[in-house]
Amino acid sequence: MGLLNGQVALITGGARGQGRAHAIALAREGADVVVTDLAADVPTIDYPLATPADLAETVALVEKEGRRALGLQADMRDTAGVKGVVDRTVADFGRIDILVANHGVVNYGPLDAFTDEMWETVLQTNLTGYFKVMREVLPHMKAQRYGRIVCTASFGARGGYPNLPAYGAAKWGVIGLVKGTALEVANDGITINVICPAAVGTDLFLNQPTFDLFCPDIANPTREDFEARLVQNNAGLNGRRYLDSEHISRAVLFHACDLDGVMTGQVTDVGLGSSATRW
Repeated sequence: MGLLNGQVALITGGARGQGRAHAIALAREGADVVVTDLAADVPTIDYPLATPADLAETVALVEKEGRRALGLQADMRDTAGVKGVVDRTVADFGRIDILVANHGVVNYGPLDAFTDEMWETVLQTNLTGYFKVMREVLPHMKAQRYGRIVCTASFGARGGYPNLPAYGAAKWGVIGLVKGTALEVANDGITINVICPAAVGTDLFLNQPTFDLFCPDIANPTREDFEARLVQNNAGLNGRRYLDSEHISRAVLFHACDLDGVMTGQVTDVGLGSSATRW
């Protein structure tokens, strides 16, 4: 019998990568799952984003675990779209017990090379989108006096990193959003926590812009070139150069399964040892 039997989880950015892994993990603990994703490319993001087919595959994988599932294509930057997702979830499933705010995009470059559009795409997606979905879900959780919200930030919010000005600003902002809001709802039966993963082997990380950034001395570097560069730089921990999505899902479950609600406003690093050198 799962710890989350009878609960309903809403996961943003759930079409692939970390979001898909979280959906499966929560389903295995007994939760029914609604996954939402933009499932379309964005002009200022230089790698392919998820597709409707990816979203449908996540739904099928959750259903394979014996749980109810629903996939909704929506843009978390759009207030009406966010409201539509939450309304549909409550209408079809009756409640929302868990929100995993997980959607995100990245673009690279020094600050003085960023356009307004590049900056705004990342901030609106990675920070404002979290605010909008949290704002929409909280009244339902307050009414039932129970809720678990888990937000994905990044180890990019635990120190400074070059070529990530918008991404870093947004992910630092997520921590502030979580900590402040956690105090606001501390007596409403709701916990809000944030996870800061190191690099995870998803399409957000393993793509051509990343390869180009890490291998500027190689023309058209491949994934093999990139992997070799990580070895040269001794990246990671015990020979593991980056995380799998399932490593982050363990941290999501840790917070989602805090049934007594004793942890809130906390930052959980999954940092491949980097936490030892940053605070």
